[in-house]
Amino acid sequence: MDKEAIADLIDAKHSELISWLEQQPSEHWTQGPEGKWTQGQQALHLLQSIKPLNDALSLPKYVLRFKFGKANRPVRDYNAIVKRYQERLEDAKGKTFKGSLNMKVPTIADKKYIFNRLQTESKKLQYKTKKISDKNLDTVILPHPLMGKMPVREIIMWTAYHVEHHTEILKRQY
Repeated sequence: MDKEAIADLIDAKHSELISWLEQQPSEHWTQGPEGKWTQGQQALHLLQSIKPLNDALSLPKYVLRFKFGKANRPVRDYNAIVKRYQERLEDAKGKTFKGSLNMKVPTIADKKYIFNRLQTESKKLQYKTKKISDKNLDTVILPHPLMGKMPVREIIMWTAYHVEHHTEILKRQY
C-alpha cells in the first residue's frame, strides 16, 4: 500500500469512528456493557495508541534505527497485518496490556477534548506518513506490545485497522 493510500485509510477510519461516536447518546460515553469498556474508554485507548506513534515518528530516523534496529524482512500487506493481529489477539485472550489496565472512564467534559486530540493526531499521522521516505517506511522498525517489532509502514497500516477494529466492537456492543 502506498503512502497516499495509507494516509487516506487513516483519515477514513478516524472519520468513521468520530462520526459514529458523535451520534451516540451521551450516557454511552461513561457507561458501557457490563465488564466492557465505555465508548469514552475505547476512544481514549485509540488516542493512547496513536500518540506514541506520532511521537516516535517525530524523532530523527537514525535514533529509531539505533534504538530498535532495521527491518530484516519484506513489508507485509494490509490483509496480512490484519490477519496476524487477529491471530495475536486470539492468542492473548484475556490478557490486558499495560497501557489499557485500569483504564479511567473519561467524563462527558473530556469528550470534546478526546475527539479533538484524536482528529489532530490522525492528521499528524497522515502528514508524517506522506512525508517519510519509502525507504524509511520499509526499513525503520518500531515495537508494538502485541505484534512485536514492525516496519513503520506496517505499524501505520495497523493503526488504521486498529481504529476499524474498535469501531466494529463499538457498533456490536451498542
